[in-house]
Amino acid sequence: MSDNKLHIAVIGSGGSAMAAALKATERGARVTLIERGTIGGTCVNTGCVPSKIMIRAAHIAHLRRKSPFDESITATEPTIDRPLLLAQQQARVDELRHAKYEGILADNPDITVVQGEARFMDARTLLVKGTDGKEHEIGFDRAFIGTGARPTIPPIPGLSDTPYWTSTTALASGTIPNRLIVIGASVVAVELAQAFARLGSEVTILARSRLLSREDPAVGEAIQTAFQAEGISVMNETQASQVSYTNDEFIVASNAGELRADRLLVAVGRTPNTELLNLNAIDVETDHGAVIVNEHLETRVPGVYAAGDCTNQPQFVYVAAAGGSRAAVNMTGGDARLDLSAMPAVVFTDPQIATVGLSEAEAKARGYATDSRTLTLDNVPRALVNFDTRGFIKIVAERDSGQLLGVQAVAGEAGELIQTAVMALRARMTVNDIANELFPYLTMVEGLKLCAQTFTKDVTQLSCCAG
Repeated sequence: MSDNKLHIAVIGSGGSAMAAALKATERGARVTLIERGTIGGTCVNTGCVPSKIMIRAAHIAHLRRKSPFDESITATEPTIDRPLLLAQQQARVDELRHAKYEGILADNPDITVVQGEARFMDARTLLVKGTDGKEHEIGFDRAFIGTGARPTIPPIPGLSDTPYWTSTTALASGTIPNRLIVIGASVVAVELAQAFARLGSEVTILARSRLLSREDPAVGEAIQTAFQAEGISVMNETQASQVSYTNDEFIVASNAGELRADRLLVAVGRTPNTELLNLNAIDVETDHGAVIVNEHLETRVPGVYAAGDCTNQPQFVYVAAAGGSRAAVNMTGGDARLDLSAMPAVVFTDPQIATVGLSEAEAKARGYATDSRTLTLDNVPRALVNFDTRGFIKIVAERDSGQLLGVQAVAGEAGELIQTAVMALRARMTVNDIANELFPYLTMVEGLKLCAQTFTKDVTQLSCCAG
């Protein structure tokens, strides 16, 4: 490595850190990447990849057990071999980690990987404690913090004395419990609750308020209806007050009474991994551990940048990667900003949840006069031929101009249709623009067109593929 190259220290090796390191070297810098644990961060190792494998397997198990075609195609109760499923899951995780992280780092001569725990000595120096216990200093011109987050553990009396699960340990478990209690009602909680239920667990969800309380109320209601149809118990307005573990059984005291289960999954959010970085020493501002960054991904300390789950940005790996790459542009003399005005979000339940832009409540809170339409899926041909009309598509628009403000969808493969809404939002399209576009027939995304048409038409009076 040439000493006259800009030297960037990258702390972490997940989505944001990898994006920052690769973009920085692409722009002529050299990088020292410091990782205290497994290369690859949360997404590939303990988050997105293993969870979506498990969710997909659970979906297949569910369809073999029950589908809309049971009268004509024989249903069969599947046998779940969790150890074999886990081995398949881990093999794909290992494969992707090597292909997308370890192999890429090894092949880049401008990136040096250091295993160890990093903390700031000052605004231009890190102290790294290696795996051998020895400490050494690393000086830098710029620093990037991409340390991610971990599951939050709530201060419930007795919880810490029990072998409770987090999402990490649940995904790595070789068993499917007969009875599972899930504390939490947001993304991770609902995804894993349904997966375990479909793999054979009797699942009870304890929601402090309601399912997915940050979304449009109709979203949570639709998912609760779907869950209850599958035998998943949802206890709204319920909080655990005490947890104990006796004779291989969890006992959870709550305002709704005493509950018992073989396993307890705690999924109430994620906490930034920043407490060991010594950020106070260099005056980096944080909020409950989350690093505060500006539109350029820079902290209030010049030359120190951050992105991803350890910051005050939305906790999505694609947001982390986009933030990391833009931070690298800025660290190497460029001018890049992260625009989150059209940020898609997907929850991988069945039906899926996908959103972009503003909900109706958010739009009104920002001062918009809104007009909205909700299309139930019995009006969408793809849903009809699937014999699965659970869910809806909702479009929120500005009342006078008709400009698109947001979309919320609960539907099979909603995650596949939402990107069309993202592009429409970016292009500042109106509902009329969307209604007049060509959409392929017998696709779920056609539901966007049909929903847009409801602003001016009664779609029940249109022929199947009317333009």
